[in-house]
Amino acid sequence: MRLILLGPPGAGKGTQAQRLVEKHGIPQLSTGDMLRAAVQAGTEVGKRAKAVMDAGELVSDAIVNAIVAERIDQADCAKGFILDGYPRTLVQADAVEQMLAERGIGLDTVIELVVDDRALVGRIVKRAEDAKAAGQPVRKDDNPAVFEERLREYYKKTAPLTGYYYAKGRLKTVDGMASIDAVTAEIEAVLAATAQGAESVN
Repeated sequence: MRLILLGPPGAGKGTQAQRLVEKHGIPQLSTGDMLRAAVQAGTEVGKRAKAVMDAGELVSDAIVNAIVAERIDQADCAKGFILDGYPRTLVQADAVEQMLAERGIGLDTVIELVVDDRALVGRIVKRAEDAKAAGQPVRKDDNPAVFEERLREYYKKTAPLTGYYYAKGRLKTVDGMASIDAVTAEIEAVLAATAQGAESVN
């Protein structure tokens, strides 16, 4: 099972990805984790990434794509994987299509967690208030101004992916405003239907 989770920051992708990892035994691939692992392992592409980061520059699409390609060739991805936070742009989406085609595999589905932006901001404010009340530090991302900037960035660069995958017939939507358990159940229903559809084609 190879799938992509889409949705703005705060939609709950990380929570749902972790549940999918636990239930299906496939890894969650996030670019941050993959970059750190490649740098730590000292792979060729990891060395390139480290040089860029040490210079205080942003890692290019070419390097990120190479790190993803390297990661999906590892043994634990043989049964599938979850891409979370990647691809972020249409250019990266094309790169994913190409790297999978080169390996003779494809995406099973792309699941978008559909949310209400105003409610998301409310969630963030509440999370910050709860942290303060508990005497815990407030995460940087839980600042409403920072969060709204991340939302704008998402809609500018990543939201076009919904149309991209819809046109390919791969996009499924799930109500991200439902309870965590309800969202999990809806995702599992989508995956079951996708698997059933693949079997009927074969």
